[in-house]
Amino acid sequence: MTLETAVKSIQDIMWKDEGVDGDAQRLSQLVWMLFLKIIDDKEKQSEFISKHYRSPIPEKLRWRNWAANAEGITGDELLDFVNNKLFRELKNLKVQPDDKMGILVKEIFNDTFNYMKSGTLIRQVVNKLNEVDFNRSDDRHHFNEIYEQLLKSLQSAGNYGEFYTPRALTGFVVEMVNPKLGETVLDPACGTGGFLMHTLDHIGKEVKTKKDQQILERTISGVELKQLPFTLAVANLILHGVEMPDQIRRGDMLSKPLREYGPKDRVNVIVANPPFGGSVKDGTQANFPLEFRTKDTALLFLVLFIQLLKPNGRAGIVLPDGVLFGEGVATAVKKKLLSECNLHTIVRLPQGVFSPYAGVNTNLLFFEKGNSTKEVWYYQLPLPEGMKQYTKNRGIRPEEFEVVEKWWKNRKVNENAWKISIKEIEARNFNLDFKNPSKNGAIEHEDPKLVLERILEREKEIANILGEIGKEI
Repeated sequence: MTLETAVKSIQDIMWKDEGVDGDAQRLSQLVWMLFLKIIDDKEKQSEFISKHYRSPIPEKLRWRNWAANAEGITGDELLDFVNNKLFRELKNLKVQPDDKMGILVKEIFNDTFNYMKSGTLIRQVVNKLNEVDFNRSDDRHHFNEIYEQLLKSLQSAGNYGEFYTPRALTGFVVEMVNPKLGETVLDPACGTGGFLMHTLDHIGKEVKTKKDQQILERTISGVELKQLPFTLAVANLILHGVEMPDQIRRGDMLSKPLREYGPKDRVNVIVANPPFGGSVKDGTQANFPLEFRTKDTALLFLVLFIQLLKPNGRAGIVLPDGVLFGEGVATAVKKKLLSECNLHTIVRLPQGVFSPYAGVNTNLLFFEKGNSTKEVWYYQLPLPEGMKQYTKNRGIRPEEFEVVEKWWKNRKVNENAWKISIKEIEARNFNLDFKNPSKNGAIEHEDPKLVLERILEREKEIANILGEIGKEI
């Protein structure tokens, strides 16, 4: 049986279970099982290398002792074991401060749940997972590709779509920012880890020795607030061959006062798609200087990114149109960005890149800290010929960024590229929403739903601005 068939079988089995509802729960259910299976396979290698190796997972809870035997416990007995022994004990695992794997296991299971209600169906899923050997490079590589498709299913899984960034996009951003071996790379809102995976692949081309690999793994890091994407990101790192994926931690980087992020927290590179379209929890604004206080997550993260970059550090990030044209606090944030950083490039993305999760128009911003902005290059990424917008079934593809990559190295004004001086930006009160001048007067046939979503987004921006003004009066 092929891996694709095995994974499809797992999904079909979960469909039969009345406790699992929707793609997000199915993926969450699969990942905690997958995590324990991967850990067990890795531990077999560790035990082979050293007879002194000791697992942080209690013996009776290790995958090999309850799951690996196809004729093992099943039905109500297995369901009782999973709910009342496995989860309970792993959530309350006693670990030493230096036991990185033990800490990671406890963190993974802290807010993870078993949604399946049938022990018989759990056994069937477990048996399918046992067909994969993560110590075989072919199996691991192939499953990695399948895992990517599973992650993509999050894009249409309600609000979980915010945690998945199309891989064509993450790959392009990383290639353009071009992190090097030894540089520190951070994604402060890493979701399922897409930017970090591409960073591993990109810098991995420089890796020649085991020491190089250790340097690479030590210098990339990510932070994620929500449990499901955090767990998905950890599994993603393991599938990419990271020995100890403790570089990703669970937390909220906006919850700490901005002034407390000092030199030791700064990094060479930030690649990120911060949450947008939502609001932070009450009190978070107080962690920022008065002129930057807002509930808009995208704006607060942008201020944080500037703070976290080292001198000459560089960033490639995703931001919605609302940040470009926003006023009030948005203007203050953009003034800070343009005065402290060189915002050298904005790539304006086509419609539907994040559909169906979000219909708002988005942009890629590239900047370097240390010198103020003198001019901004814009590039309007065109839709493939014959398409009106991207959809769930026809998303953006890596080859569609090739035209931008060629232009990037030899910049000239063309039908898709133009540049704007800082004086023009200042004259418009730091509104960065400059349209392609070569398209002026052209009639664009847009999806009415997307037009409505953009109108609602702008109305929301206006409401936020009025709210901020009201607080000042």
